[in-house]
Amino acid sequence: MSSINIIHARQHNLKNLSLQIPKKRITVFTGVSGSGKSSLVFETIGAEAQRQINETQNSFVRNRLQHFGIADVDKIENLNVPIIINQKRLGGNARSTVGTATDVYASLRLLYSRLGKPFVGYSNVFSFNNPQGMCPECEGLGFVQTVNHQQLIDKEKSLNEGAILFPTFQPGGWRWTRYVYSGYFDNDKKLKDFSRDEWELLLHAREHTPPHPGKEWGKTVKYEGLIPRIEQSFLRKDSRETLARKEALKKVITTKACPVCHGQRLNKKSLSCTINRKNIADCTAMSIDELLDFVHNLDAGPFEIIVQELAKRLQHIIDIGLQYLTLDRRTDTLSGGESQRIKMVKNLGSSLVELLYIFDEPSIGLHPGDIRNIAAIIQRIKEKGNTVLIVEHDPDLIRIADWIIDMGPGSGRNGGEVIYQGRFPGLKKSKGKTGSYFAQKPSWNQTPRKPQGQLQIVNASRNNLQNISVAIPARVLTVVTGVAGSGKSTLINHVLPSFYPEATIIDQSALNAGARSNLLTYLNLSDTVRKYFAKANHVPEKRFSRNSEGGCRHCKGLGVEKIDLAFMDDIEQPCEVCGGSGFDPDVLGYFYQGRNIAAVMEMTVAEAIDFFPEQPFFKEFDRLIRLGLEYLTLGQRLNSFSGGERQRLKLAKALTGSHSIIILDEPSTGLHPSDTEKLLTFINGLVNNNNTLIVIEHNLDIIAQADWIIDIGPGAGKYGGHIVFQGTVAELLKDPSSVTSEYLVKYLTSFT
Repeated sequence: MSSINIIHARQHNLKNLSLQIPKKRITVFTGVSGSGKSSLVFETIGAEAQRQINETQNSFVRNRLQHFGIADVDKIENLNVPIIINQKRLGGNARSTVGTATDVYASLRLLYSRLGKPFVGYSNVFSFNNPQGMCPECEGLGFVQTVNHQQLIDKEKSLNEGAILFPTFQPGGWRWTRYVYSGYFDNDKKLKDFSRDEWELLLHAREHTPPHPGKEWGKTVKYEGLIPRIEQSFLRKDSRETLARKEALKKVITTKACPVCHGQRLNKKSLSCTINRKNIADCTAMSIDELLDFVHNLDAGPFEIIVQELAKRLQHIIDIGLQYLTLDRRTDTLSGGESQRIKMVKNLGSSLVELLYIFDEPSIGLHPGDIRNIAAIIQRIKEKGNTVLIVEHDPDLIRIADWIIDMGPGSGRNGGEVIYQGRFPGLKKSKGKTGSYFAQKPSWNQTPRKPQGQLQIVNASRNNLQNISVAIPARVLTVVTGVAGSGKSTLINHVLPSFYPEATIIDQSALNAGARSNLLTYLNLSDTVRKYFAKANHVPEKRFSRNSEGGCRHCKGLGVEKIDLAFMDDIEQPCEVCGGSGFDPDVLGYFYQGRNIAAVMEMTVAEAIDFFPEQPFFKEFDRLIRLGLEYLTLGQRLNSFSGGERQRLKLAKALTGSHSIIILDEPSTGLHPSDTEKLLTFINGLVNNNNTLIVIEHNLDIIAQADWIIDIGPGAGKYGGHIVFQGTVAELLKDPSSVTSEYLVKYLTSFT
């Protein structure tokens, strides 16, 4: 029972792996993106552990839990109860905050119900999600939204010409029929010629049955004005359609702070209750470290135990490097790294032991100084008697491992094997790319490029920036460093574009990766491929689309089918009709240069650049190869890509031309050091092509190769927002005031 035993794992690209993972130890899984780390750790070990736990519940509970398919593995022995802490963003809606997600707000509500004066009620009175506590005007949201009909309507058009500028209200849309068949309007009349009564009916009418509708009008259908209909359908509920129409809604919705509660979410009665002259909303607006100081200074008397519990939870948030957040921060605004650390908070105070903790790159978004805190927390979790599995690229977290499993040797089809198992000292002697990285001494840029002009930012004061002015050198590689929350993103992603709107920003926002999106569609090459096949075979282009005539009728072009096992979990497997290709079998009888469409979709980028040597294929594929993505297949669905793969895809698609200002927000996210090396080569190529590159980074390999460094800090939140250092790498290494300098010096000497 001293190890987790995996026998013949074949999930995705795993090559029939059998291995043992020591229990009550920290095991770090390394390897390049796509090597099989996540397939082994999350989709085999984690998924199987969670599935088996779910099966212990009754059928009523089980049907309401997340479903996990059966992993493609013969057997896993000695599994523990899993705690899976991944990078998936917390998401949520406007009612989910850092305070509610960590349960800290529940403790704060309890404190106010006991210590607050005057007494206004118990804990629920301080909940903005409870009718007793919420502001009646904004219903606890803190903001109100209205439809701007000026953006919604084109007065120069009639209803038949598409005067309503919103999806499903356009001609032919089902909501459009509610207006043109209502009997109220001349549908060919320009809206600018509408009478006052017609405008009132169109925009504001309450729900009712129209007296003389057209013959197409349904018997039970009600009429409602545009504004109340949009408010009811999209603003007052978080439906899938609301999410799907997010971009369209931005154009027609005006959002402002609630005029009654001024953004504090609660009603007047709840806000009248204070402790030391601060109401509960004042506390949630403080940074976590400020709130902890406030709590420590309370004289709680008989309620000291509540204060102690609250202080302990706040300290946990500080320990994981999120002291700059506020409890009222919405969870859907957090980064993936911040979301992962928020999930960690709930487990720090747990007294449960012999659990299986699984972490997905906990170093994401963290300065080396913050990584030290995370390493200490992970050690503490292990010392309680738990087993810890970590998928990681960061050298400092790899070093704390009791056991290392290196996957590879390559990615995709060329991965899925164990290259090395053992302790850290033996890793640098192994044959894999991870071992090669640790075997070589890191270098730093001793011959920085000379700037050709500069970008000026003057008196920046947004968020925590302390009225700073800075000159960023042009046509060189500038790396902006500093701890999480120091103000890097505010300065570069938000303030800089206000001075230089022509700047191109490649941030960490997710790709629009639906189940039907693949590499070719993302690169806008699908239509060209279909044209080639159509021309060669004298048939329509849509014959070669999985989303149209060419799609398999059985699986509707998805290539997979779900088997409903009633009270057991659904199983997803390749479609038995199309064999997983997603194409109608008849379509596979058409060929282009000896390959059918399914075979082309199975090609790797490296194979495809020889098969399609002409433009625009060569340019797109060459860029992917230079970014280390040669192993991707043309038909691989975007929702199956790792975080590192998605980041590089965005780079490959967005960065072209010269004399541009390009901003990259932590482009090394999710990258193995060997991939980071390729990324640096790509970035340097962009700079050599007369572009100005500004990179926000924590990765010491990238920082070491900068032409110019701007270090922001010295701390996070109110302790940040200052320029700590500006200069070359050589100058940074001699600067004792910079925390980044301290860790860069350690890094450059740690491999000796």
